[in-house]
Amino acid sequence: MAYQSKETYPRPDFVHTNHRWAPINDQWTILFDDEDVGLKESWQINGVPDKITVANSQAANEAEAEAEAEAEAKRLAAFPELIAKGFKAKKSQSHENFKKPINVPFVFQTPASGLKENDAHEVLWYERPVSDPRAKAEVEAGDRVLVRFGAVDYEVTVWVSGHLVGSHRGGHVPFDVDITDALNSLRKSTGKSQLQLVLRVRDSPYDLTQPRGKQYWAPQPESIFYTPSSGIWQPVVLEVVPATRLGNSSQGTVLKANDIYSGELNAEVAVLGRRAGHAYSVEIEGSLNGFSIAKKRENLPKDKSFATVKLPLALNEEQKKKSASQAVASIAPYEDDDCWLNGLALWSPDHPTLYDLLIRLYDSEGKVIDEAKTYTGFRHLDWTKGDGTFRLNGKPLFQALNLDQGYWPETGMTPPSQDALKKDIELAKKMGFNGCRKHQKVEDPAFLYWADKLGYLVWGEMANAYEFSAEYKERMDQEWTEAVKRDINHPSVITWTPVNESWAYPNLKESVEQRNHLRSLYYLTKSLDDTRPVNDNCGWEHVLTDLSTFHDYTDAPELSKTCATLEGLTERNWGGRSMFVGPIGDVEPAVKHKPGVPVICTEFAGVNIAPTGGKSDEIQPQGGGGDWGYTTASDSSDLLKRIDALCKAVIQGPHCSGFVYTQLSDIEQEVNGVYSFDRREKIPAVEVKKIFDAAKKSYFDSLAKKA
Repeated sequence: MAYQSKETYPRPDFVHTNHRWAPINDQWTILFDDEDVGLKESWQINGVPDKITVANSQAANEAEAEAEAEAEAKRLAAFPELIAKGFKAKKSQSHENFKKPINVPFVFQTPASGLKENDAHEVLWYERPVSDPRAKAEVEAGDRVLVRFGAVDYEVTVWVSGHLVGSHRGGHVPFDVDITDALNSLRKSTGKSQLQLVLRVRDSPYDLTQPRGKQYWAPQPESIFYTPSSGIWQPVVLEVVPATRLGNSSQGTVLKANDIYSGELNAEVAVLGRRAGHAYSVEIEGSLNGFSIAKKRENLPKDKSFATVKLPLALNEEQKKKSASQAVASIAPYEDDDCWLNGLALWSPDHPTLYDLLIRLYDSEGKVIDEAKTYTGFRHLDWTKGDGTFRLNGKPLFQALNLDQGYWPETGMTPPSQDALKKDIELAKKMGFNGCRKHQKVEDPAFLYWADKLGYLVWGEMANAYEFSAEYKERMDQEWTEAVKRDINHPSVITWTPVNESWAYPNLKESVEQRNHLRSLYYLTKSLDDTRPVNDNCGWEHVLTDLSTFHDYTDAPELSKTCATLEGLTERNWGGRSMFVGPIGDVEPAVKHKPGVPVICTEFAGVNIAPTGGKSDEIQPQGGGGDWGYTTASDSSDLLKRIDALCKAVIQGPHCSGFVYTQLSDIEQEVNGVYSFDRREKIPAVEVKKIFDAAKKSYFDSLAKKA
């Protein structure tokens, strides 16, 4: 299976008009280095061999195996929702591993890769030929050649025919390597125009301090965990760029469009590769449906690698008249305050209006040396009014979200194409959802592009680890920072969630260190972005949070009792875990719900349909086989009734300003989606939408009564 998005740039939200790029998802091979001999044998210099012999595994004696299993069970004992099964390396006879073709960006565990290899392999070597794509004029101009990786899980080192060109740690975020110097050097020394791009990837199935999200650490998925994903899983691109160029959000460009009252875009535009002693300037032009509104140019300060540009984008009266005959007038009448505020077009799920931005970088002679097309959406979030309401653009917002975990049958975590991401959003909206909590995954950036375009709310979330340590803290801080920076400019992203259900923090009841790190993640996120709320530890054991979120998979009668009162919500204990952490002696005071903070049920339902011959169960035990859910309906009609009852239970209080329904689609053995794994309706979308619309109406009716 070939990746289907060959004509669309992997980051469609920020496209350089003068860069030449080409996907390099083909011609890759992979070799499993199960004894980790590649570096010792200099594969990065000599090339990856066609095959290697793997010796007999050293089988641990029974006592050692039992001790290892017991240790792992203790590590996971703090997670009542898991089944702790110590992973044991497969005992095998001596065998040979062969270098095989692999379809990138699909991981070897998936059918789409052409391999579908289920055994655990910690060290992988990728290889493909690469040629210098530059024309003679580009070489003479000093243009650079980058290899851009969307994501490689987990640690990767990159060489070009023996020349080390870069490395990266973090399996869910992008990185670039500049291979120009290696290309130039090897051309001069060897005269060769085609070289070998070699990657060594390490993705440990054993290291529980490694952020992995829902990827199970054993080869076979079970319970709420899924097939692991190792190596390249997002697109790879070869790109020719100017030596001095504009940076995207990952490289520091921030486009703040939250001040809807002034109508001013506050931009910090990163410039990469600036030369000392040279002057540069940055210009931004903003337009709406093809109508140019404003243009502003600022010099790049001598002591900075970014230029600050403040661009007013609200239409004045004269511009309103001029634009009346153009497409701007088709957005909505200027009097519609859901769409406009003092001449500023607003972004919302119902009216996802975006301003097109053209960013240009000039040299000292006034020549454009780089240009990028992007966009922004003006919208303002407020969760601090003290009345328990989450507001968008000054108006109450009810969030009817789904839990979206981003897996596909043939391709795993990798979407089959960018169109598949768009389709998921369209399917969700068809069911009545106005957004999603992207769960335990930093999704392909094209997903957020379509969320911006289609009007779809997104909660951004990090893929968590399962064990706390000094190394975990360093890994988490780095990758979470990169995730927030990548997605910071998307208007669809309205909340940040660094941690889910105390994963990697098993001892928040007693550990000041673990609490301090959660606090540090809150403040780290705020230092990167103070315009969105931070949901510190989604579900329970909050330490420092802007939102009071909880998870509850009980059936409707019990859920209704919980949600009937604010005290029932905020003081309840879920499997030994309270919604907020208690005191630790005289060192740590108890944390409590702050009056007026929005309360949101960020996981509930998770209902599957009983397999043929099965029965409806009130609660299905954890684990089990291939028909897993939290509770079980007898058929599709029963499922619809349960969804209705569960939604009413959450909203009837009314203390919840939104919910996250588990989940959008079935995934492998967890079959509690409203769509099947291959995205077929399990229940009529029109009927589900009626339920969610009724829940929204009930919420807004309750606000009217309060008023």
